[in-house]
Formats: sequence, C-alpha cells, structure tokens
Amino acid sequence: MRITFLGTGTSQGIPVIACDCVVCRSSDPHDKRLRTSVWVQTQGKSFVIDTGPDFRQQMLRANVRELDAAVFTHQHKDHTAGLDDIRAFNHRQQSDIPLYGRQEVLNQIRSEFFYAFSETRYPGVPHFELHPISNEPFEVSGVKFIPIEVMHYMLPVFGFRIGDFTYITDANYISEKEQEKIKGSKVLVLDTLQKEPHISHFTLSQALELIEKLDIPQAYLVHMSHRLGLHAVINTELPPNVSLAYDGLVLDL
Repeated sequence: MRITFLGTGTSQGIPVIACDCVVCRSSDPHDKRLRTSVWVQTQGKSFVIDTGPDFRQQMLRANVRELDAAVFTHQHKDHTAGLDDIRAFNHRQQSDIPLYGRQEVLNQIRSEFFYAFSETRYPGVPHFELHPISNEPFEVSGVKFIPIEVMHYMLPVFGFRIGDFTYITDANYISEKEQEKIKGSKVLVLDTLQKEPHISHFTLSQALELIEKLDIPQAYLVHMSHRLGLHAVINTELPPNVSLAYDGLVLDL
C-alpha cells in the first residue's frame, strides 16, 4: 500500500489569506499546507479520501492518472468542494466515478453539485455513482474499508481503516468501542488542529495521549492549523513514533 498525503492543513490551509504570523510567512515548504486529503494506492487500485477545494491542484501535483473511487469522511466543504474536477477522470477513463459516503454526505453532494444529477445534463459535467455507507465494513473495488465513527463536535464523521493503515480526520472524540477498531494498526493518521483547546478538533496533547493509549507504532498528524506552530519546531517536541505529516509525504506500507 502506498499513501500520499495530498494535503495536511485545516479548512483555511496554510498560509491563511492575509495572515502575517510566523507560520504563514515561513519559507519552509513543510509549512505550506493544502486542505487535508490522502491518495491511497493498494491492490492495483487508486482511491482518494475526500476531495477538498484544492483537489485539482493536488491531482496535478501528485500526478494521479487513474481514480477508481472517492471515499468521504463527512460533508464539510473543505472535504467536498473540489468534486467537480473529478470529471477529468470521467473523460480519461470513460466511466462514472463511484463515490462512497454516509447518506447525509451524498445528499449534500446531490445538492451542491445538482447539475451533475439533472435529467438534462450539460455536456462535460461530472458523472458519479453514489454508494451510501454505514458503520459497517464495505468494499471498494475489492478493497475492504472499515469505518470508524468519530465525533467532530456534534457531527458524526467516518475515519477508515484499510489493512494496517487507519486514517482519522476532523475528530475531537472517539468512543471506546470505535477505538477498538484502531488497535493493531501499524500506522495511524490523526487530526491535530492546535495546542489550545478547540470545540471540534483534537489538540496536540489529546492526539498524543490517544496514540500512546492505543500503542500505535507510527503515527502522523494532519489537519493542522497555523496556530499549531512551525513544522520544524513542533516535530522536535514529538515522541519518536509520531511525526507531523506534510503535503507530498509518501508512505510505503
């Protein structure tokens, strides 16, 4: 399995528009963060988890040539807004692109991208196949996904486990029952917004506490705000088995 981090920033990305903080002014490429998403290549298949506003740029930068499906964590715009650009894969592959998400997510997609579902569709609009999922394992092109339900304040969000890899973004609470699904993962990707308390995201200390509790061999932090701090500084404060992810990071598992 190969995991490519397409984006590792929070909803505003980094740099934030019109911000002059030290992180937003940093010249370190590790501090340039598009909205959070990953590209998963496994068993000869190619998937993305979420299609945020930077989807087009991310596909070009990672040179993604084929796409078998998109899987969605939740319906917030920083995880769905770039979906229109999936039409490039419709054209290249001459097929509809399957989308997997909660019914609420698919309903939002139907609303936001209504023109893709009208009876008389304009030529060139994206073409989708909608597949509702629940908190039960499902397969995408023969690859097993195990949903992990987490809470993003009041909103249920899905993380996903694929083999020994677990991906969780936009979370501030995971029940004991759902934590059991994570145990045994060799790699965990986990939401970490900032150091200060936040209503809907794990803080750095909360994320580290959970990683230690679950005895994860290697963890990467994502969905980071400019308020977390400079990549080069924060990385030195982390345990040996934890790192800040960065845009373009590739893991071969």
